[in-house]
Amino acid sequence: MLIEFAVSNFRSFKSRQALSMVAGNVHEHLETNTFTAGLPGFGRFLRTSVIYGPNAAGKTNLLRAFAFVQNLIVNSASMPPSAPLPYTPFKLANSMREAPSEFAITFVQNGIRYEYSIAMDAARIHQERLVEYANPRGRTLFDRRYDEAGETYQWKFSSFLKGQPSIWRDATRSNALFLSTAVLLNSEQLLPVFEWFQKRLAIIFNTATLNPGLMVQLYDQPEGREKILGFLHEADLGIADIGIKRQPMPDTFALRMALGPPPRTFYEQRLGDSKLSELKITLFHLGEDGELVGLDIDDESAGTQALCLTAGAWLKVFENGEVLLFDEIDTSLHPMLTKFLIKKFHSSAINQNNSQLIFSTHNTTFLDNELFRRDQIWFVEKDQNGASGIYPLSDFNPRNDENFERWYLRGKYGALPILNENNS
Repeated sequence: MLIEFAVSNFRSFKSRQALSMVAGNVHEHLETNTFTAGLPGFGRFLRTSVIYGPNAAGKTNLLRAFAFVQNLIVNSASMPPSAPLPYTPFKLANSMREAPSEFAITFVQNGIRYEYSIAMDAARIHQERLVEYANPRGRTLFDRRYDEAGETYQWKFSSFLKGQPSIWRDATRSNALFLSTAVLLNSEQLLPVFEWFQKRLAIIFNTATLNPGLMVQLYDQPEGREKILGFLHEADLGIADIGIKRQPMPDTFALRMALGPPPRTFYEQRLGDSKLSELKITLFHLGEDGELVGLDIDDESAGTQALCLTAGAWLKVFENGEVLLFDEIDTSLHPMLTKFLIKKFHSSAINQNNSQLIFSTHNTTFLDNELFRRDQIWFVEKDQNGASGIYPLSDFNPRNDENFERWYLRGKYGALPILNENNS
């Protein structure tokens, strides 16, 4: 579960900007759009948030910041010792071009709240800190800071950090995270923190990165086909059944691959098998006389294909209680399918593990007080110096019955493209 994410001096973000999933003091859609996690000092949390803003305002950069932190945690321990870190500061201000980029994320894993922060540039990690709230006061498990004057690191470890922190410290390179290194060296206590970023945080920049193989894997499991069908039935796509067949690759496979695989063609190589199989996915519809008529998935609409092929991924999100970030969701899915998925996140019966969805979009039809609370809608825009800022709709104190879409398009909330009508 995500509580808050903050970023500064990264791409178009100069000063600290934060996205919060803590529910505000408003009462609409309380039982559907929010949930309680039983955390001391906290009330309810948001199941979803939507982000608006013009092109190049910083919406994608916000999700890139999430992806950057995730990638750094998962992979930094295996980087070559001399490799520079992928440092992309805010370049429109001289004071920021060599200053560290900073990231802070507050999340919950296994019922425990954590606050993890990083500061880094191309040469090194400047600061890394993890606070664990196993009790209301919290305790800093480790704190690492680079001393510029002494050109060395200052370390602090809590007595509650189990294992061999001194060995992990000595093994941590300047371009690697202590968290990543400790887990690589078998820290059982820090493994859940690492796995939250590795397994509970999913970031999608297009549906091509949603793994269609998860749908096939689910189909092969007991009752997996029924789960996929139930998901597709609720989307009201007119799909009565689904079939997946594996067929041996033809002798012309090498030639076909040399020329480039046909579009929407899926292959599978099972563990222990040196041969590839081609997957034949058929969707069945009811004909006029009630019989099932099978259509190749290539004959379906792009939206149906996208939802069907990613059904396993969506169901995995709900099953595992993942946090899903989806950039420009409207370029991949029809608005009706997007609303269908949003309502799934808002359903306590379906979203039993409190999965969360954060997505950016240009589709203003989602600015609907029947769909979202005032604290679930966020805007990103750049100031006159080219720096991105993020802020919630609730900052404007709108009435609950206000027409959010109308007032957004009239410029009341900002975050609209500036059009030069004189050049039209």
